[in-house]
Amino acid sequence: MSSREYVVARYEVKGHHFEILVKPDLALKFKEGDKKIDVNDFLVSNFVYKDVRKGLKASPEELRKVFGTDDVKAISAEIVKKGELQLTTEQRRALLEAKRRQIITYIAKSAIDPRTKTPIPSQRIERAMEEAKVSVDLYKGVEEQALNIVKEIAKYLPIKIARALITVKVSPEYSKKIYNDIRKLGEVKNQQWLGDGGLIIELEIPAGMQGEVLDKINSLTRGMAEVNIKVV
Repeated sequence: MSSREYVVARYEVKGHHFEILVKPDLALKFKEGDKKIDVNDFLVSNFVYKDVRKGLKASPEELRKVFGTDDVKAISAEIVKKGELQLTTEQRRALLEAKRRQIITYIAKSAIDPRTKTPIPSQRIERAMEEAKVSVDLYKGVEEQALNIVKEIAKYLPIKIARALITVKVSPEYSKKIYNDIRKLGEVKNQQWLGDGGLIIELEIPAGMQGEVLDKINSLTRGMAEVNIKVV
C-alpha cells in the first residue's frame, strides 16, 4: 500500500501520545458516525504506536493503563473518534470536495422552494452556497452542516427543509407484486388493503425526492397508480 493511501491518526490523552495508521476517507466516515464503517475497514496495521515514523509501538501495559484495555481495535476506534487525522493538503482538498458534494445532494433531496413546493436543482443550491461564501467543515456531519447551510443560503434563494406525504393507490393487478418494493421508497405511515385486493399506502419522504419517488412508483405500476402528494 502506498503512503498516499494512508495517514496517521493522533490522539493525546492523560499526558500520553498515541498514533495509528488509517485509510483517510474511511476513517473520516467512521469519525462522523457512519454505522456501516467498521474499524477493520479503515485500520491499516494492527498496532498502536507512540511514534509511527520511528516505528515505536506502545506497550500493552501502557495501553491498559490509559484505555483500560490493550485491544487494538477498541483503542483505534477511540483514537479516530477523539483524535485528529494528519491529512496531506491533497487529501484534505479531495475529502472537503467530497463532503461538499454530499451536503449539496442532501439539501437537494431534503429541501423545496416554499413558494412552489417543488424540489430545487443541485446546481442552484451550489450557486447559492458560492454566493453566500459557505465554508464546509471536514469533521462535522453532513446533516448538521446542511441544516445550518440552508439558513445561510436562504438569503439568496427561497428554500425550506420539508417532508412530503405521498399517498399511493395501487390496483389489484400490481399491489401484491410491488408491495415490498413500494414500502422501500419511504417511511410507511399508513396502509390499507382494499376489498378487491388493491392497496392504499402512505409514504413519508424528504420533499426534494418527490420526482425520484414518483418515477419509481410509475415504473413499478406501469403508470397505473393514483398518487397524491402533500408537502408538510
